[in-house]
Amino acid sequence: MLRSWQKECVELAVKKYAVSDKHFLCQATPGAGKTIMAASLAKTLFDKKMIDRVICFSPSVEVANNIKRTFGKIIGCSFDGSFTAVGVSMTYQSLCSIPQSTWDGLSKYRTFFIFDEIHHCSFSQDKSKINTWGERVVFHLQDIATYTLALSGTPWRSDALPIALVNYSDPEGELICDYQYSLSQAIRDNVCREPKIVLVDSNNISDGHDTYGSVAEFVRQAPSTYQEVLNNDSALRYLLKLAVLKLSEIRASNPTAGGLVVASSVKHAEMINSLLIEEFNQTSTIVTYLHDNSTQKINLFKSSTEQWIVSVGMISEGTDIPRLQVCCHLSSIKTELYFRQVLGRILRSGKGKIEFAWLFTFAETSLVEFAERINIDIPDSCSYVDMECDTILVREDIFRPLTSPKINRDNKLKETLDKLVLGGLTSERGIAYDELLSGCSLSSIQIKSLRTRVIEAFL
Repeated sequence: MLRSWQKECVELAVKKYAVSDKHFLCQATPGAGKTIMAASLAKTLFDKKMIDRVICFSPSVEVANNIKRTFGKIIGCSFDGSFTAVGVSMTYQSLCSIPQSTWDGLSKYRTFFIFDEIHHCSFSQDKSKINTWGERVVFHLQDIATYTLALSGTPWRSDALPIALVNYSDPEGELICDYQYSLSQAIRDNVCREPKIVLVDSNNISDGHDTYGSVAEFVRQAPSTYQEVLNNDSALRYLLKLAVLKLSEIRASNPTAGGLVVASSVKHAEMINSLLIEEFNQTSTIVTYLHDNSTQKINLFKSSTEQWIVSVGMISEGTDIPRLQVCCHLSSIKTELYFRQVLGRILRSGKGKIEFAWLFTFAETSLVEFAERINIDIPDSCSYVDMECDTILVREDIFRPLTSPKINRDNKLKETLDKLVLGGLTSERGIAYDELLSGCSLSSIQIKSLRTRVIEAFL
């Protein structure tokens, strides 16, 4: 049975398609159930004899597999891309390997294209700025599509480029949605949990030469990086202890509740995983692109009662693990898009009752800003940059690691980072760009007098 917002969105999309407008954009908060809505829309279009095929694209193998299962169940037909199947689910990376003959063949059918997390596909009139995925969507798929559905919980990009298939107001550059389902609406409907964000700070941080009055001041003024805070033994133990205690409190009434730690590198993840097991006596699984059977481990964790899963880049977007209720954001990626996608992993409720989701992180300037405006679905700061500008303007704090004096800035590294940033900070194997930037030796800084601040955005 569809939720009210899902039913409403399906009806509106069908109505729009019926008047020959073939593009539809739905922005729904992470955890609201976009995949089920999209599958139900596809089934409705099949039932109305409006389409012959449906093809879905998404940013990772894990998400693509989830789409395949959901669509197959709801439509009631094979969805594995075989000769007899009505549809297929694949990653955006697959776009690069599809031959022209396939596109030509698809033009013979009424094809419904679905683009999950469409913000991964940028488009610009300046072809030097358009990414490969956006180019394929616009120049190969748009013309042969009978209808398109674009989905995103966070419809903006960290590089401030416009998104493929998305309309913007002129001259404001504000995103125009065909349907929007906000986090506040989802909380009110008990579709999503109410987030509580715990910011860990200190008024006594010393690097051996100077003392700083906050994490924000240290990152801004010290000749060090935010990674120093993430690697600090006392700060890390303090934050993890808070999260472990909160998860234990939740599990007293919900024994299957789980926690997620998003680490900054593989070594960082391994250190955190060891702390959880050896120091805090927790059960924990680690999943990274370097560890074997990560997808299988994620699937096993979904149905287990294990307490924690520690990840680098593999459980940040689209991955559905409803029992996750506590998260530690310990990545050095400090963009609003990434912050909200990470938070989204613990928002999905599905129980129809009031619940809370707890996110623990450090009080770094940009992260504090993101937390304070979490109740705004599309922040003004995320409007795309005027494309008449000669260069893309990016806030300094978003990509601070790129300008840090401690980072090796040789041309090869810089080129690799630029590609990852412009590509949406994701890859099929889940590689995070900060993996290239940092090791994981414990930092030499001293952090004392740790304290917390809790932000409750929806009261």
